[in-house]
Amino acid sequence: MKQLYDIGLKAYKAAITLAAPFNVKAKLMLQGREQQFEQLQQMLQSNQSPVVWFHCASLGEFEQGRPVIEAFKQAFPGYKILLTFFSPSGYEVRKNYSGADYILYLPLDSEENASRFIQLVQPKLAVFVKYEFWHYYLQQLQEQQIPMLSISAIFRSEQVFFKPYGRFYRDILQRFTHIYTQNKQSLELLRCINVQQASVAGDTRFDRVLQTAASVKILPLVEAFVQQQQVFVIGSSWPADIEVLKPLIRKYRSSMKFIVAPHEINESSISGVMQVAGDGAIRFSQATEADVARYEVLVIDNIGMLSSLYSYGTYAYIGGAFGKGLHNTLEAAVFGLPLFFGPSYSKFQEAKELVELECAFPVRHSEELLQAFEKVHTSPVLRQRITDNEKRYVKQQAGATAKIMADIQQLLK
Repeated sequence: MKQLYDIGLKAYKAAITLAAPFNVKAKLMLQGREQQFEQLQQMLQSNQSPVVWFHCASLGEFEQGRPVIEAFKQAFPGYKILLTFFSPSGYEVRKNYSGADYILYLPLDSEENASRFIQLVQPKLAVFVKYEFWHYYLQQLQEQQIPMLSISAIFRSEQVFFKPYGRFYRDILQRFTHIYTQNKQSLELLRCINVQQASVAGDTRFDRVLQTAASVKILPLVEAFVQQQQVFVIGSSWPADIEVLKPLIRKYRSSMKFIVAPHEINESSISGVMQVAGDGAIRFSQATEADVARYEVLVIDNIGMLSSLYSYGTYAYIGGAFGKGLHNTLEAAVFGLPLFFGPSYSKFQEAKELVELECAFPVRHSEELLQAFEKVHTSPVLRQRITDNEKRYVKQQAGATAKIMADIQQLLK
């Protein structure tokens, strides 16, 4: 299995190299990893402080790790924080994040890269968020007796760890000093493969969205657009989502406002939304506070605003669940908005729980979306019940950061 792992890594590197001339993300990954070790060495050459290393695959994992990063910074001001990303969608958005001292792409996993990286960084602690299980990095950390934690981890029975042929990957999990799972089911799966150094802490994203909601940004242009009307916020949408939303937007755009934030900010995505709304739509970058109120649909053509946009919402649709998977529902749930999304949500624990609480409504097509929306829209009593239950749920799930930090305090004594 280790040979297959190595072959897979080499094939992945080759695929990135071949795709780089034609694919923006592959190009960024390739460019971001050029001269990496020289860059890292330059970053650290004058550092005299101990270093803690946080690793996130992408932006979603960063948002899960962020509460712990910021709590660590407050509790251990004498430490430097190194933050690494695997994907451009994390690094390119957060490369200027002020909560970390050093930010870069993680060199691809290999025996040589891992050895060189750990030797340069010499972290006192390594924290991996959610899904990151790199054989050589964890092997090096273990050999150097450096504590390593996995936080907000979630496991499913179909994963390779739990297959008869998954011994190599089970051994990777055994290297962690401790694994903090999001739920009891994940812990039980780990127990079944004799991973004992684990406990349920919960999902740190609940802590994050509560922090965000408490310090939400005021957006004057959005306030001028909304004009105290009901607002349907469409977050992280893909073309397939917009196709399903089209009848609802066209039916209700004269009686409520729509804010649409596409997942990918490119001309194709923006144009697709603009075509659905016609003359009633305007791009955020082209709107002014003086005239934006006359439009029915505001199309967000920048990044970083979505969590604040939900604070203006009455309802929210979360994109992605007609494709690879649902995007972040908690950013909207923290404000108590009735949620709607597509059918591919089974891998997302919080989404399943919100559906069970009847605060979220999965739909398979436009007709189901209209039916679900109109059921909520025509009943203020139901809408208030959803809001109350949803806010209570988010608050009850908070606290993972405090549990993890209590253990880190003991580890770094």
